Order: sequence, then structure tokens, then C-alpha cells
Amino acid sequence: MFVVTLRYTAPLETIDELLPAHVEWLERHYADGTLLASGRLVPRTGGVVLARAADRAALDAVLAGDPFGRAGAAEYEVAEFVPSKAAAGLEALIEPAR
Repeated sequence: MFVVTLRYTAPLETIDELLPAHVEWLERHYADGTLLASGRLVPRTGGVVLARAADRAALDAVLAGDPFGRAGAAEYEVAEFVPSKAAAGLEALIEPAR
């Protein structure tokens, strides 16, 4: 599993122009099971995405399609982790030990 932190590198006006295409990209990858949760940082300087992918290369391929990144409006930081515990109702996030 991966935690992706986006940091906007463009003014919010540019982000807002790209937002409809970004939301379409999000919806496509929620539908295919890659994205599990996402949202804006507070203050609005970027966002966070929780993702599941076969490996880092597969995730990088998905991220390469994000309109924010394609436009040079965001940079990404990716951290991989293996969830071993989760709150009630989130047990599906737990991954078996490797």
C-alpha cells in the first residue's frame, strides 16, 4: 500500500482549472481499485492519496496520468507501507506479511 502526498507547485487558480480532469482521473482509479481514499491538505497546499498497487512501478504509471502532474502543477512524494493493523471496519486494508 502507498501513501502519496501531492504538493501543489502552481497557483490555486491553475489547480482549480485542472480540478475537473483530476476528479475524472480519481474516479477512474477508484473504479479500478487502485485508489482507496483521497483528499485535500489543510491548508490547501496539496493532497493525500491512499493507494494500492502491485508495486511502485505500477503506481508510478497511474500517477503519471494525473492531470495535476502532467501540467506540472503538483509534485508527488510516495511512501510504501504494509498495514498490519486497522480499525474496525477497515480490516480489508491489512496486508499479509511478506
